[in-house]
Formats: sequence, structure tokens, C-alpha cells
Amino acid sequence: MSSKGKATTVAGDKTALVPKLRFPEFQDAPAWKPVSLRKASVPVDEPVGERKLTPVSISAGIGFVPQAEKFGRDISGNQYQRYTLVRDGDFVFNKGNSLKFPQGCIYLLQDWGEVAAPNVFIAFRLKDGYANGFFQNCFEQNQHGKQLQRHITSGARSNGLLNISKETFFNVEIPTPKLPEQQKIADCLDSADALIAAQGRKVEALKAHKKGLMQQLFPQEGETQPRLRFPEFQYSGQWEPKLLGDLVKSFKTGKLDANAMVENGKYRFYTCAKSYYQIDNYAFEGEALLIAGNGAHLGYIHHYIGKFNAYQRTYVLQNFDANVVFLKCLLDRYLPSRILLEKKDGNTPYIILSTLTEMPLLIPNDTDEQQCIANCLTSLDDLIAAETCKLDTLKTHKKGLMQQLFPQVGERDA
Repeated sequence: MSSKGKATTVAGDKTALVPKLRFPEFQDAPAWKPVSLRKASVPVDEPVGERKLTPVSISAGIGFVPQAEKFGRDISGNQYQRYTLVRDGDFVFNKGNSLKFPQGCIYLLQDWGEVAAPNVFIAFRLKDGYANGFFQNCFEQNQHGKQLQRHITSGARSNGLLNISKETFFNVEIPTPKLPEQQKIADCLDSADALIAAQGRKVEALKAHKKGLMQQLFPQEGETQPRLRFPEFQYSGQWEPKLLGDLVKSFKTGKLDANAMVENGKYRFYTCAKSYYQIDNYAFEGEALLIAGNGAHLGYIHHYIGKFNAYQRTYVLQNFDANVVFLKCLLDRYLPSRILLEKKDGNTPYIILSTLTEMPLLIPNDTDEQQCIANCLTSLDDLIAAETCKLDTLKTHKKGLMQQLFPQVGERDA
């Protein structure tokens, strides 16, 4: 690739754009020009009628999802026959707003065959000369949303959809090169997507492996020893029943509220799943397990060594009569089910201290066996973290590549 191109206007033409990074064979090709969706596509509005197809919705960041999966049931009802027949290769615009796409999201249907999409969505098909993969990446960058935002005069309507007309939508313009360059860019980004997908599958496979391994390394319900044991502990006998309160001598809660968060401070303090810094003030020191006692991260467990403070409803466990890392693994295995039984619903789900102190556990008496299990699972955690880091790097690489391969039009049309 060549990086001689510039994201600037060409020869005084305010509509001509060139990306910063261009493939060598297109270095001297014409500048990109905005093309409206009205010119580049045709509306898709054929009703489903009597066909028996899967009713779908669209979720931002995911794409097409069967209604039965998203909502727990088919919500098409009497409107089904009026739904739009969408085929592989068609795009669909969901006018619902989301954090990722505040002005609505657009997805390309692939590998579904035919589906039924709500007729309040806007469906369209690209004409010859325009590559699906190229436009799909344009929509992923929210090029449409940057233009639609100035046309949204009010919030979502009663059906949850933004007040965007078809006329307004099809006036959206996408900076577009000639078809061969469109396809080259699409193929390049498809390769990046394939790498990301493969790495994502690797991470999920490792997580599934760890979950299955934990089920074998810890006793099943109603059993007193694990089904999988390290050879040197095969004949070590049953695990001993204990309460978590027998294994942890100190249970405390943090005192800081959200207003205590201070940047650039000296000591860490913890919320449910994030650490911040607190200036010149700490309540705890040493090795601890911190457990989120409420909120979206209820039950999240963090192992920490050092000086720190803790957020309200974060339980701080210290002074252990067991291997601390093993104990964390044990809680990772059993605490979620304990929480389901004991949590208090209220406005924000939470657990009380006795949920932890009176939690029944089984534990091997031999600290060497505890250490072996901890080492095994910690090594697997390290591997998952490393592969997750690779996944994040690939995603960052693709994002940076897209910023170079497409002209940065900014708010030109906003």
C-alpha cells in the first residue's frame, strides 16, 4: 500500500476525497466522490405474505437475531404478512437508537437465505457497481449516522424508532471509489474480520475449556471429591466440608461512595469491577479477595495485594486459612449459584454478608493439592488473558486500518 494520498479535497472540488492509505494500483485513480444511497441502491419492500420465514430483529453490534431469541418469543403477530422479505445480499436499517449507533444501525444479511424483517425497518439492495463489503464497512463506521443526526428532531417514537423518513435515509451519501477499489478494500477488511473471528473463537474455546475443567477439578453437587485429580493426590480421600467463614478470618466492607473517586491519587480503591485511585487514604493493606456485593457486576471477585480502599458494598476478605488463589478459584466455581439462591432483588440486586460467611464449601486438607489446582487454573487464566489481548490488538488494528483506508470526512454532512 501507499500512504501518499491525503484526506483532502482535490483540485478545488469540495466533494472529491482521497484516503490517507491507498493500494498501489489505485494511487493515481480518481478521487472518491459522494454517492447517495438513492443512486447506489434500490428499496426492498416486497411483503412476506404467506411465506413461512424466520422473523428477525437487528441488535446493534450483533446484527440479525431471530425475534424468538431476542425477545423470548415471535412478536410479529398479525403484522407478519406485512413484514419485508429480505434476502442474502440485502441491507436493513433499524431506526432504533443505541449507544453504538445513536442514529440507527445498518447490517448486511449473509448466510440466512431469506428472512422476514419488520416493515418499519428500511431495506435496500445495492445496484451493480457497488460492493456489499465496502458499504458494510462504511456503515460499521457509522458514516450514515453522522449525516442523519441533524435530521432527528425528536426522541424515539412510541415504537422505539427514531423519526427518520425513507426520503431522508436514501439521501445519505457515502464517499465511494470505483468498483475495483471498493472490492480491494472489502477483501482486505474481510481478511481482518476473518482473523478477528478466528481469534475470538480461540478465546471462547479456552473459556469453555476452563469452565469444563473447573467442573472436573471441583466436586460435583452431592459428591465429596472431584472427578479429576492430579496423580499425586489420587488417594488423598474426600474433601472436607467448611464454611467460607471458617476459611476467612476477616470480612469487612468498603466505606467509599462514588463521590470519593479521585484521579491521580496514591492508593487504589475498588468498585464492582474497576479500580480507581484515592489520594492519601487507605483502609486495607495486604492480600485480599474483593467481592462485588451489588450491581451489574454482582459476585465479581478480584485478588489484590497492596494498599487499597474499597467501594461501598464491596466485601473485603482477608486473613485466610487456605491458599488464597485456590479459594478464589473455588468461589469462581460456586459463588454464582450461591448468589442465585440468596441474592436480594430490591432496586439493585445485592447479597448480604451472611451469604458469604455461611457459604458451604468442600476443600482438600492438603495445601499442596490446593496449590496445584490454583497453579493449573491460573496458568489457564494467563493464557486466556494473553489470547484476549491478541484479540483486542486485532480489533484495534482493523479500526486503525479503516481510518486510513477511508477518507475522514468528519462532520462534513452533519
